[in-house]
Parts: sequence; C-alpha cells; structure tokens
Amino acid sequence: MAIGLCDFICCRQALGTFRITYLYTTMKSEPEKKGTPINNFGKFGLIEKITSRAEIRNKSTLSGIGDDSAVIENGNDLSLVTTDLLLEGIHFNLVYTPLRHLGYKAVIRAISDIYAMNGKPGQVLVGLGVSTKFSAEQVDELYDGIYTACKNYNVDLAGGDITSSLTGLTISVTAVGSAGKGSLTGRKGAGANDLICVTGNFGASFMGLRILERERRLFEKDKTLKPDFAGFEYLIERQLKPEFPSAVIDALKNTSIIPSAMIDVSDGLASDLMHICRQSATGCRIFYEKIPVDLETGKAAEEFGIDPVTAALNGGEDYELLFTVRLEDHEKIKAIPGVSVIGHMTQASQGCCLINENGAQIELKAQGWEKA
Repeated sequence: MAIGLCDFICCRQALGTFRITYLYTTMKSEPEKKGTPINNFGKFGLIEKITSRAEIRNKSTLSGIGDDSAVIENGNDLSLVTTDLLLEGIHFNLVYTPLRHLGYKAVIRAISDIYAMNGKPGQVLVGLGVSTKFSAEQVDELYDGIYTACKNYNVDLAGGDITSSLTGLTISVTAVGSAGKGSLTGRKGAGANDLICVTGNFGASFMGLRILERERRLFEKDKTLKPDFAGFEYLIERQLKPEFPSAVIDALKNTSIIPSAMIDVSDGLASDLMHICRQSATGCRIFYEKIPVDLETGKAAEEFGIDPVTAALNGGEDYELLFTVRLEDHEKIKAIPGVSVIGHMTQASQGCCLINENGAQIELKAQGWEKA
C-alpha cells in the first residue's frame, strides 16, 4: 500500500532506520490508489462535502459556511469576512486580460460578497502567488488596479502576502466589512409571494468572454490579425472590468427596505436564485420577458446562435444583486433606478420555474459555470 510523506516521517520516528528504508521503497514502487474524482461532485457538491463536518465552536461566530460572508459578533455591529480566489488559466487568461483590469476585478469579486449581505466593505487583504515570468513592473500594474478599485469603493488595502509560484499567477482577496444587526441579509429568509428583484442586466459578461475567446483563437491561427471588438465594447468591459451596483444598497437603506434574502450573481442568475430557494425552502417563478438583457448582449448572442436569456440565466460573472422583498415594498422598489422585478417566490412544493413567452412553465436548472 502506498504511503504519504507524513506516514513516512511518523514511521521514521517510531521504528528506526531499517523500517524507514523498507517503507520508502514501498512508497516509490507502488502506485497511489485513486480516490473519487472531484468532477463527480461539481463545485457546489464538493463544497457541501467539505463543509458538512464544519462545527461552530465560538459564540462570536454567528454564521459560517452557507452565505456570501461569515458573520462575526463585534459589539454593536457585525463583522463580515469573505475570501475569493483567482487562478491563472482557470479564472483569467492573460492573453487578453490586462493586469490592471485583473487587479480591479479581483477586488470587485471579493467586496461583492460583503454588499450581498447588506453590508459595507471596509478593508481587503491580498495574497499573491507570482512566478518568475512576471516583472516587478507587471506586479505594479496589477496593484494599480487593486488600488483604483479600493479608491472607487472607499476600501482600504490593509495587508496580505506574496509568495513564489511554479504555475503562474494566483490572487486571493479577503474582504472585511460590517453590517448593522437589524439590517443583515443572508440567502435564507425569503418567503412565498416575495418579489424577486435584480439590478442591472445579465449575460453581458458571458458574451464578452465568448467574444474574447473567439478573437484569441483567431489570433492563434494568424498572428497578423487584430482583434475586432467594435460594437461590443460594453460586453468586453463587463468581463474584464466589472463594477458593482453599490448605490442600490444605499438606496435600499434610504427607502427603509431590508431585503428578505440577497446574493450577488457570480455563478449565474438561475444558479444563484436556486441558492436562495434552497436555503429559504421556497420555490420561484421568473418571467422570460422580464429578465433584463442589454442590446449588445442580444446582438452578440444572435451572432453565436445563443438565446440571450439562456446567456443571462447561466452565464455568470455579472456581479449584480439578486434579492427578494416583501410584496408591500413593491412601490418603493419601483422607485429605485436600475432595479427590475423579474418574478416572485412560491411554496417549495411548486418548484423553480421560468415562465416563457407563451406562458408555459420550464423547470429552472442551475447550469452556471461550476469549475471554480
């Protein structure tokens, strides 16, 4: 049976030199037995498997795994903490991603989880794994984007770590924020008949990625070609340098609306809505014609032969807000710019459905990107 390095060290301490030699030979000669492939679980299944054993041992930890941020008791207010990871080759391709934009996006990804708890981000800590293929000037460029995002969203870069990497660039951002005890919002809390609300529009980031990948493949075939992004500038920006609708959080507070449930849309509108349904023990009904899609998204989707609403539901990386409010807040919600009502919550027994243009019910499925 193959053993690991930890087993080897333990045997050395307990059994002496002769036994060490024997075990080392065994470790070298026998192949390691394979376990269950991670792909069998998918992202969310793997998270559930890992976190099922987590226990809360400190009274100050009010909420751990399961929401966008951990919630920690901190006197009058609540502290919110979240972390986000970006890996080269998985989350970004440096062929078409400027380092300055990448730094900016890394901060947006992290602080969006604080906003999604109806909180206010205050600090970020950045961990960086960087290989020798990068110059000091390139690292500066990455941090130019980080500092710009911090300035635009009034967040402090409060620390972090830098280490060497053998595989390229890795960025980890931990965001810290706060929320009032009476205004904290998580993924559970929605009830039947609550209105389903969203900010902005959906599918733009996904279509921007499709265009970038198309131009990359064409360039690899012919290095003399120049990328053609004409007419799709908005989509490219939504993919490479997204913004977060933080003004809506302020508008909700100014109109005394506390959402019953909320999440930031990063995995896809359908997937993230189903997170709320699952944790709130509800179903939902959303309407095809009410899902906001930008004109550029529709144009690009047509070029690629994709239904724009399919891109909106499953594309991901929109960094918009998805939240539910009580029915009596309908008039207040209508007065907030940039917010659309796309449906309502139902009893769990009614399931999660999209109502198409003909009034037919289509089962909603979480088909968003699950690799990371």
